[in-house]
Amino acid sequence: MIFPRRHALTRAFVLLAALPLFAACENSATSMIVENKDHALVLVREQPYFWSDEVVQYIIVSRLPGCQRRVKIHPDKAMMAPVAVYEAGHLLWALNQGGRWYLASTEGCQVQDWNNPGSQPPGSVVGRFGQSNGKVVFTPTAPAP
Repeated sequence: MIFPRRHALTRAFVLLAALPLFAACENSATSMIVENKDHALVLVREQPYFWSDEVVQYIIVSRLPGCQRRVKIHPDKAMMAPVAVYEAGHLLWALNQGGRWYLASTEGCQVQDWNNPGSQPPGSVVGRFGQSNGKVVFTPTAPAP
């Protein structure tokens, strides 16, 4: 009867000791609403290991009921580099994070790397994905007066 209690104490100690390991991991998402909750671009960030500074990122293009696809993009650091979102055409957006460009289409339900010659934005900025108070948020650009 001593052994079951000892196992329970050991198990509790191991669980308590492991809690700080999970505290530093990031698992967040935020969206840019296009028309309504069924039409959006979503940025997902996942840091699977607390000891790694690398964060896995995905873009989800969603225009329900016909389109919803999650596409892995290049990883980022724990301190997020902002992602600027530009209009690039009908149901098409260009995203820029650091030196990398992506095209996201909710019409074709696709996300792809884009070799943007000259690195000039294809249209006006719609907003930015970034961090605020430790959370990932989308901040729309204020409309011009």
